[in-house]
Amino acid sequence: MFNVILTLIRGRAYDAEQAFIDRNAMPLLAQQIRDAAGAIQSARRAVAIAVAQNEQEKSQHAAIVGRIADLETRAVAALQKGNDELARQAAEAIAELEAERGSSEKAQAQFATTIAKLKATVRSSEARLQGLQRGERLARATEQTQKLNAVCNDGSGLANLDEAEETLARLRAYQDRCEIATSTLKEMDAANRPAIIIEKLANAGFGAPLGPSADDVLARLRERMNSAA
Repeated sequence: MFNVILTLIRGRAYDAEQAFIDRNAMPLLAQQIRDAAGAIQSARRAVAIAVAQNEQEKSQHAAIVGRIADLETRAVAALQKGNDELARQAAEAIAELEAERGSSEKAQAQFATTIAKLKATVRSSEARLQGLQRGERLARATEQTQKLNAVCNDGSGLANLDEAEETLARLRAYQDRCEIATSTLKEMDAANRPAIIIEKLANAGFGAPLGPSADDVLARLRERMNSAA
């Protein structure tokens, strides 16, 4: 029974771990890509250093070859003049330089092999990194699409869209009414403006009166009284 409980605990822990990884897969992927990019950058620096060291080794090798040639010429000259002692010393120095030359050539071969492997690794890693970066961009786009789909499939999300559309329709209707009212008022003002001016002119005694005045009414009443008498 105890073993069963332990197995169940491990199973639930594994499930929880996997669920946590799934929930945080996007930031986890982004960080892994950044780490990989940093490692590739370090590898590129290593290639550059190896190339520089190999070039330095080549320069040293060329110097050794030059010294050997110079010593050989001088040793031959010493032998020709019968100075075997100096010729022997030169031969010993040449032997040491030749050993050093052999070590330099081995080092250059190792550098060449290492550099070739490093360059191949960097090229392959860069190609894989570019694929991962494209995959990350696609995953982010997919995640945003899934979020949008979740909002659209959610009842509350659709309700919000419906309400927003209704609000927009009401707003447009209100704006249309305001435009119609403003246009109507402008038309009325334009139509009434000449009549108002004519009325003001008539009341001031300019031109014929627009209607009977109080004086006209009194005159008519007096005339009626006189006729009745």
